Amino acid sequence: MAAIFAFTCTCCGEVHEGSPSFGFAAPAPYSRLTQAEQASIAELSDDLCVIQHPEGRQYFVRAILEVPIHGVDEPFLWGVWVSASASSFERYVESYEHAVQGDGFFGWLSNHIGVYPWEQSRPANVYIQADGTRPLVVLHRNAEGADSDALVMDQHEGISIARAQALAEQAMHGSRG
Repeated sequence: MAAIFAFTCTCCGEVHEGSPSFGFAAPAPYSRLTQAEQASIAELSDDLCVIQHPEGRQYFVRAILEVPIHGVDEPFLWGVWVSASASSFERYVESYEHAVQGDGFFGWLSNHIGVYPWEQSRPANVYIQADGTRPLVVLHRNAEGADSDALVMDQHEGISIARAQALAEQAMHGSRG
């Protein structure tokens, strides 16, 4: 395998080294709140988010979604947020200092990844990492329509170096054409 991913960007001409990594500062439901709502009904940290709506609470955990790149050691990384049930969220927070490798919970991907347009919610399993890194997200492959969801297919089958470059360029510079 190649040691690192590197490419000369066709958009800006710069050489970008290292596997691409893009992330979201907050889950989409938090980002859709007004600033006043964010201050009054939501709590956001680097790793956790809770939104208190009149009809109930929403819980979110920051995680990593990996997409393998064929022939490269490090995957393409998406820093995303996933929803969690109240009990899963509490268990995650309570075991944060003493995480059990492979422990996990069900969640929904809670960000819209523009280079992977998809109108439906994406179900996922979220796996805790005992080494203190953020949990890993594995999208459900057998979800209805998942076989036509490029993100699900890319995560499970991996992507070529050329596709990784194209996705990175699109994420950095927007779509061309």
